[in-house]
Amino acid sequence: MHRIVSAKFGDAWLGVCGVPDPAAALRACGAAPAWSDGQAAFSGPTAQDASGTVVVCGSVILDNLRELRQALDLPDAAPGALLAELYRCHGAQAIRHARGMYAVAVWEAQDRKLVLLRDGVGARTLYYATAGQAAWVASRLQTLRTTPAVSSSLSLPALRNYLTCAFVPGAETLWQDAREVRPGAAVTLPEGESQTVWEPEEGAWDREEPLEAAAARLRPLLEDAVQVCLPASGPTGVFLSGGLDSSLVTALAARFAPGPLYTYAIHFGQDYPNELAFSGMVAAHCHTRHRVIELSGKRIGEILPETLAALDDPIGDPLTTPNLILGRVAAQDVGVILNGEGGDPCFGGPKNLPMLLHELYGGPEERIAAYLRAYQKCYDDLPALLTPEVQSELRALPPQEALFAPFLGEESGMRHYLNRLMRVNTLLKGADHILTKVSNLTGANGLIGRSPLFDRRIVEASFAIPPEYKQAGAVEKAILKRAVADLLPEPILTRPKSGMLVPVQGWFKKDLRRMARGLLLDRRAHIRPYIRREILKEWLDYRGNLWPRHGVKLWLILTLELWLRQHA
Repeated sequence: MHRIVSAKFGDAWLGVCGVPDPAAALRACGAAPAWSDGQAAFSGPTAQDASGTVVVCGSVILDNLRELRQALDLPDAAPGALLAELYRCHGAQAIRHARGMYAVAVWEAQDRKLVLLRDGVGARTLYYATAGQAAWVASRLQTLRTTPAVSSSLSLPALRNYLTCAFVPGAETLWQDAREVRPGAAVTLPEGESQTVWEPEEGAWDREEPLEAAAARLRPLLEDAVQVCLPASGPTGVFLSGGLDSSLVTALAARFAPGPLYTYAIHFGQDYPNELAFSGMVAAHCHTRHRVIELSGKRIGEILPETLAALDDPIGDPLTTPNLILGRVAAQDVGVILNGEGGDPCFGGPKNLPMLLHELYGGPEERIAAYLRAYQKCYDDLPALLTPEVQSELRALPPQEALFAPFLGEESGMRHYLNRLMRVNTLLKGADHILTKVSNLTGANGLIGRSPLFDRRIVEASFAIPPEYKQAGAVEKAILKRAVADLLPEPILTRPKSGMLVPVQGWFKKDLRRMARGLLLDRRAHIRPYIRREILKEWLDYRGNLWPRHGVKLWLILTLELWLRQHA
């Protein structure tokens, strides 16, 4: 077991290769090179292997640090140097050996080759752009945007996907010229060739094994996944909603944390429902130092532009600003903050049940459309929402469903449909929404954000669990509940999943109404070339058939407008 000791997270390093003077190119972007050999240059943390022929640029946290030091006979090597040595020994297959959080550029000095590596679940982000034989890379998309390789042109397929999913899935970003390295992949530049090194595979499962036995095998994995996320000393924090996932992380952290355990919960005022009874119950049960923060719609509106400035691609999740504010409060107490993200993608959360029923009764013909509708955003509104010019350009491009088909069809390699849903929700929603949000917003507050239930070992184990132990009829995450049944109060195990109740509907009736009208109906709005103004006016005036989802859709588009104002 290894506990993290780094105190820095989210450093926005930048690199360039393939130009006559890469160091000068970096300085032109305002970044002083920390390493350069005349062919490539990087600003940010760098490390080398023992021979000095492999240079790794990027911040690295390795959860299996001790094992790698023993295997490589480098007892004192830092994480970055270990990753460089792994690459020298195994090439891109280093991703299979290194567990943790990293997204790095690897420069092979002998072959003059630049290779980008990203950890298997995508806990860190990595972006790149090419211009002729030159390649630019950065750990933050907003940093890459400052380079000459990325223009202000939007990717229309990415825009369409954002309006459907509330995030930008896949290798595309909202900037037409910028690409994202996929989780568990290696990209060679400037060619842009991507090789998938690691991704979840459907393991064999034993249906004769009782649920209790399978849960007993899962328990030590959960314990170790939490332990490796804890600091070596001092206090630890947990975002505690009161749901199963954050509650079990809290309970395990309470057992193993080396110092005081702080928990943080939010609510949105007495006019709206909340889960404080459940989060308070868990905090009392685990004897944490519990802090409850009340957030008004007015306060959310004030912080929203700052939130969007911290995000790489836009994320239309109403919890982004609450997460930023929670992180700001937590940073007063702790340097490491844990969360319960990953329980739903890995163990068959409740949003899978409608899709499973559709597959059972509706057949495979409309499965991708049903999946996209399940996000309950703007999929069915796109023909009316997008301008005719945008729709005309999109008709000449591959259909939206093409990105998702390999995940949900037979070509996915998954026999059971629940595992196909888990795979798409891990590799797309997990990496491009959940973990990117965690990375961006905790990093903005100087915190290390950790998601133990997205530990790669947990992901691997979840695909080798019988599907009926994950979704047992109408009972979701059955095996997860059984594995931690002794840790939590009974109501936490038996309560239905509700998710964090964010009252966007009410906000657009009161606190955010004037702000939204002013921004979205402005004739100089950044979204005007893409979104039909008359449709937005109908939604803001509560006309049409949007009730009761209009608040979520307006939030999605307001987020997009503010993100463009911050980054364009």
